[in-house]
Amino acid sequence: MKKRVAVLMGGWSSEREVSLSSGRGCVEALKRAGYDVTAIDLTRDLGALIKALDPKPDVVFNILHGPFGEDGRIQGLLDILGIPYTNSGALASALGMDKAASRAMFQAAGLPMAPGRIWDRTMLLAHVEPERPYVVKPIAEGSSVGVHIVFESDNISLRQIATDLAAHSRVIVEKYIPGREIQVAVMGDRALGAIEIRTKRRFYDYVAKYTPGESQHLMPAPIHADAYRAACELGVAAHRTLGCRGVSRVDLRYDDTDGEPGTLYLLEVNTQPGMTPTSLVPEIAQHNGISFEALCSWMVENAECDA
Repeated sequence: MKKRVAVLMGGWSSEREVSLSSGRGCVEALKRAGYDVTAIDLTRDLGALIKALDPKPDVVFNILHGPFGEDGRIQGLLDILGIPYTNSGALASALGMDKAASRAMFQAAGLPMAPGRIWDRTMLLAHVEPERPYVVKPIAEGSSVGVHIVFESDNISLRQIATDLAAHSRVIVEKYIPGREIQVAVMGDRALGAIEIRTKRRFYDYVAKYTPGESQHLMPAPIHADAYRAACELGVAAHRTLGCRGVSRVDLRYDDTDGEPGTLYLLEVNTQPGMTPTSLVPEIAQHNGISFEALCSWMVENAECDA
């Protein structure tokens, strides 16, 4: 019999459209792979969700992004229902989404990170501006939503940033790391490889991520061989530190301003990486001979729950 797979997509976070784009592609790929697939556009009506999951599917393919779908809450519900689901469990998902919590975990594990601190809104409004350039980002957002990078010549204040981020009670303020944007795909217990992203925009923001032609992807990342190996090792170490499973994407900065090999800095782990036409994990997998269809199938066959 065909394995029955329910694809959770949509939701109500700022990344809803990204999730829908990912979900549509995954639904079609899973159908081609021979699964019996049902697409579910998640709403706040949990009764409707539980009804949609009755009878229970064999696996939930979770492609939700942002709060509720990526932060351990939907994972906890699926654990209660006893339904296996793709990618990380509730705890690892919660840690990955909360950048303050994951940052503390990475520091305790001795993984290299940019100098930074956690501020609440009062501190953001009251503090003297850090030395430029610096980065301010929300604790629990994805796809670079709400990220501010302040360079020397920028005409913006912390108060203006606080106004822009009024919906967020806490932020991370970090030293800006010059150099290159490197991301590593981890599948199970191994790194699939590291990719470099270049964009003409100020940084790899939401538009650069999801608009065709706004960024250039270089796979494999054209960096020193020792740095490439170290990036892959750092990606796996970060994945394991949070207790991730399935597929994750690890974001790094590579400072080669003083020559190669340079210095790597860990930014964050994405426990629910995008699967859109411009997403990086499918591209890295493809470079390894793993088709989009095969990647989705692997995620289904390796689904788990903590019931």
